[in-house]
Amino acid sequence: MELNETKLHELLGKVVTEMGAAANGPLITIGDKLGLFKTLAKSDSMSSQQLANATQTSERYIREWASAQAASGYINYDANSNSFSMTPEQTAVFGDEKSPVFK
Repeated sequence: MELNETKLHELLGKVVTEMGAAANGPLITIGDKLGLFKTLAKSDSMSSQQLANATQTSERYIREWASAQAASGYINYDANSNSFSMTPEQTAVFGDEKSPVFK
């Protein structure tokens, strides 16, 4: 059997994308239900402790959630200040119910 590398790479790219979406989908739902995106969107930036305090949640879980969202590009992480933030585009999709592109 001879593999077409272009087709193979296209298929692998699709698999990786869909697996990432399957893994991150529940985290997006958690962030929405707990108000994490909306709370973060209202601030310039927040540490995981500040976000946990503002949403009355556990810092450890918020740190893990925020790290996963930052790794996916859904929020931003600043290593210098150890804080998370959202761009206007991220806010439009995840943090602003009035936005026409709000999920």
